[in-house]
Amino acid sequence: MKNTVSTLLQQKQSGDKITMLTAYDYTTAKIIDECGVNSILVGDSLGMVMLGYENTLPVTMEDMIHHTAAVARGVENAFVVADMPFMSYQVSVREAVINAGRLIKEGSANAVKLEGGAEVCEQIEAIVNASIPVVAHLGLTPQSVNAFGGFKVQGKTFEKARKLIDDALKIQQAGACAVVLEGIPAKLADIITKKLFIPTIGIGAGNGCDGQVLVYQDMLGLTTGHTAKFVKRFADLGDMMRKGINDYITETKNTAFPSEEHTYAIDDDIINKLLEDNE
Repeated sequence: MKNTVSTLLQQKQSGDKITMLTAYDYTTAKIIDECGVNSILVGDSLGMVMLGYENTLPVTMEDMIHHTAAVARGVENAFVVADMPFMSYQVSVREAVINAGRLIKEGSANAVKLEGGAEVCEQIEAIVNASIPVVAHLGLTPQSVNAFGGFKVQGKTFEKARKLIDDALKIQQAGACAVVLEGIPAKLADIITKKLFIPTIGIGAGNGCDGQVLVYQDMLGLTTGHTAKFVKRFADLGDMMRKGINDYITETKNTAFPSEEHTYAIDDDIINKLLEDNE
């Protein structure tokens, strides 16, 4: 069954946890969709995990449209959400609506996601008025990494926690259909979840949220180096890939691959005739 804004809201109301994973290409999206994940996020995290950037800031609209369209072609049932990249919605409300429309029209997304609270409510309202669903994003918002001074947990003081609650209520009033809560204390996320009638999707925000999202490379062990505290590895595909690649190298060099089962046959009479013609 196709996941929609309505079905995600029904999941919150019934207590059925929402599952969301990132994807950035057709093949991965198809596998994730076949597994029954409710929503796929084409995150601007592709800047780091797919394009090798230090953070999400260099990602362009063209990058997002290209990858979103590839994901959408592999999906039948998941609700596809596309990130609006840095500076695609901050400059003006008009640009925000135009760029959101491109992600829907050219990228075939079902919804767009943007970061921020009260300061982006005007953009959220305008995009929603253009009949485009909006997922908001509060807490540790990666596009604000320079303002935050790094990737740090947010909302740990009374004032900052209260602002996050206020922002959540304001983006809901502006028309957001869901909100991602990233890198905030679990008890704070629980308060926000209970105050909102729209679903909350947590990443580093505890299990009191209405659902969870992870970057698929993180949860499948495809990334190396520092891993955030909130990441759980559900498989170690990185090690499996390394073994497979090393086995391929070994068998190619010792001619074990390709073996007879991986080659095509031809009648020996034809080969003999070809050899005679070349003598």
